Amino acid sequence: MNIGIEKIDTHKGITVEAFLDSGAIEIFMDRKIAARHGFKLQKLERPVVVKNVDGTNNSTRAIIHQVKVNVYYKNHIERMRINICNLGRIEVILEMPWLQVHNLEINWKTEKVKIMRCLLLYRRNTKRKEDRKAEKKKRVATIEEEKFVR
Repeated sequence: MNIGIEKIDTHKGITVEAFLDSGAIEIFMDRKIAARHGFKLQKLERPVVVKNVDGTNNSTRAIIHQVKVNVYYKNHIERMRINICNLGRIEVILEMPWLQVHNLEINWKTEKVKIMRCLLLYRRNTKRKEDRKAEKKKRVATIEEEKFVR
């Protein structure tokens, strides 16, 4: 899936292909992509050892940098910290916790991806403030919430 990644300091962005990996536990960006586009690297307090999917050590041995970016997908925007390492031909990997929070719906025939759920903290709502306030007042409980109340 293609996503936009924007630098926090300059607001310049690029489009990258993100690999959805339900086995990954961190979000990663390839070191070459970060360098080529001039992303500002932030040094981690402690290196984090990283292994490849096949269990071998990554050629970077440990993650020592990350980037703080805005990530865009359709009408969704989110600020994220992405770990930098060598990914080979893959540009970005989105990990399982991110996939769980956003509960993607994937149509494998049409290759369309929809974000089905997102915490308000992450979501860029295109509606005006007045519309959001009105919706909050009209909120109806879900079936699960109704069961809990009874």
